[in-house]
Amino acid sequence: MSFPVLTVCLGNVCRSPQAELLLAARLRERGVEPEVSSAGARALVGRSVDPSSAAELDARGVAHDTFAARQLTPALVQPAALVLTATRDLRSRVLEEVPGALRRTFTLREFAAHCERLVAAEGSPYADPRELVAQAAAQRGSVVLEDPDIPDPIGRSEQTHALVATLIDDAVTTIASALVRAGLR
Repeated sequence: MSFPVLTVCLGNVCRSPQAELLLAARLRERGVEPEVSSAGARALVGRSVDPSSAAELDARGVAHDTFAARQLTPALVQPAALVLTATRDLRSRVLEEVPGALRRTFTLREFAAHCERLVAAEGSPYADPRELVAQAAAQRGSVVLEDPDIPDPIGRSEQTHALVATLIDDAVTTIASALVRAGLR
């Protein structure tokens, strides 16, 4: 089943590549060959993963050597079954470009919270991951997070990079489990 996921941040060198590569790794661990990509609203096109973010991926055993940043375009958003952004502002930017993506665009932490709420630990009432996305959209606003955004670590301390990587890894691990339980194969 085709289920393309797009992750989005600002420069496409820290948060969205981590989300892309970690989500792909967590899906592979669950026996799924993923369709995950990323882009940036103001991408540093062609650049590799930021060195501090790369160190966090290395620490988690996730390869990043072939990664190259790319610019967010409507052509990338339109085929995505799920769009995960680093912040609410970036979610708004995606929706300015492609308003029709509203029901499948969430912040990363927002969608992870919906996944925790909607998918029982022992199974899933969903026969298809698109049903999970639709239900999360239908219940948008029912999950209140203190802060649904993931801060931009660029130019900040190693501790900030570590915190951001942990936030992303926790969220994508939850999402990967939920998608597989919802029938992603």
